[in-house]
Amino acid sequence: MNVVSIVGARPQFVKAAILVPELVRSGCSHGLIHTGQHYDYAMSQVFFDQLDLPAPDVSLDVGSASHAAQTAEMMRRLEPALESLRPDLAIVYGDTNSTLAGAVTAAKMCIPVAHVEAGLRSFDWEMPEEVNRIVADHVSRLHFAPTQAAANRLAHEGITSNVHVVGDVMVDLVMRTAQSLPVRPAVLDRLQLSRKGYAVATIHRASNTADLEAFGQIIGGLERLPMPVIFPVHPRTEPLARALGLDNRVDSGASRIVAIEPLPYVDMIGLLRDARVVVTDSGGLQKEAMTLAVPCVTLRDATEWPETVAAGWNRLVGNDPDAIEEAALASPPNSAPPRCYGDGRTAMRIAKLVAHETIAQPEDPVVVRL
Repeated sequence: MNVVSIVGARPQFVKAAILVPELVRSGCSHGLIHTGQHYDYAMSQVFFDQLDLPAPDVSLDVGSASHAAQTAEMMRRLEPALESLRPDLAIVYGDTNSTLAGAVTAAKMCIPVAHVEAGLRSFDWEMPEEVNRIVADHVSRLHFAPTQAAANRLAHEGITSNVHVVGDVMVDLVMRTAQSLPVRPAVLDRLQLSRKGYAVATIHRASNTADLEAFGQIIGGLERLPMPVIFPVHPRTEPLARALGLDNRVDSGASRIVAIEPLPYVDMIGLLRDARVVVTDSGGLQKEAMTLAVPCVTLRDATEWPETVAAGWNRLVGNDPDAIEEAALASPPNSAPPRCYGDGRTAMRIAKLVAHETIAQPEDPVVVRL
C-alpha cells in the first residue's frame, strides 16, 4: 500500500507523527505532503524536529490567505503533487483547510481518501472547521472514528461503509509524552511556575479573533483569575495581543497574563499536565486536558468533543467574562476522567486497517441528513 499523508497545521503534525511510524511498521510505503498552512518555525518545523516526523516529500508553501483563496491554492498545488506520488490512499487529518483541500483534490483524482477523526460534529455552521469535516467525511472512502458516537453521526448522514471506531490518535501521543516527562518539566522552571498554581490559555478561533471586542472580553475574564495565566500566542492572535499590550502585561493585583511564543509539543504537554485549568478554543486541547485530568474551559458555545462535557471535565462558556471566571475557578470533578478516546493504541489499529483492508466502494448512495 502506497500511502500519502496530507498535513499543514500544528495538530496534524502531531497526529501524523504518531501514525506515520505505525504505517511504515505495517508494511506501507509512505509519503508526506505539507501544504504550508502553518509555516513559521514555532508552528511547523519544531514539530518535525521534536517528534521525529519525516521531512515532507513535497512542500506546497501555500501560506496565509482567506479561507477560499487558501483552500483553492492548496488544491491547485496538490494535484500535481499527487500525480507525482501516485498513492493508493490519501490520509487527511482533522478539520483544517488542509483537510478539505486534500480530501476534495484526492477524491476528484479518484484516489481513495481516509479521514482520521471522522464523524465529529459541533453543529455550529459558523465554524469553518465544521464545513471542512463534513465535506471530508462525505468524500472519504475510509473513516476512522474516535468514538462510537462519531460513528453513529456518520450513519445518521448515510455513511456506513468502511467506518471503524479506533480511538483518537492524539491521545496516543499525549499518554506517551506525559509518561516520559520528568516530575517537574523544565518549562515550569523557565516560567517560574508552581505545579497546579497557574492556568494555560490559548485563543485562535475566528469567532474569538475576528474583532478586538470579542477578544477583549476573553482577556477580561482571564484577568480575574487569581493565578498566572500562561498564554502561548497563536500567529492569528498576535495583532490583537499587541493591541492590548499583552506582550508585557502584568496586572497590579494577584492575577497576571504572561504572553509567550507558541511552545514545542513536549513543552506544551508539560505545561498542560501541571496546570490547574486550561482555557481554550482549541479542539485538541479539550481532549488533551481530559486525558491529563486537567479541567478545561472552552471559549465556544459548542464542541465536537461532547464526551468531555458529559464527563464534567469541560465547560462551554463562549466569550463571557463572568462565565470564564466561574468555570475556571470551579472545583474539578471528583471522579477520574473516562478513557473514551482510546487506550493509546489508536495509531496501531489504523495502520493495520490501512495495510490489510480492501477499501470497498460505498454500497448505497450517500444521503445527507444534517
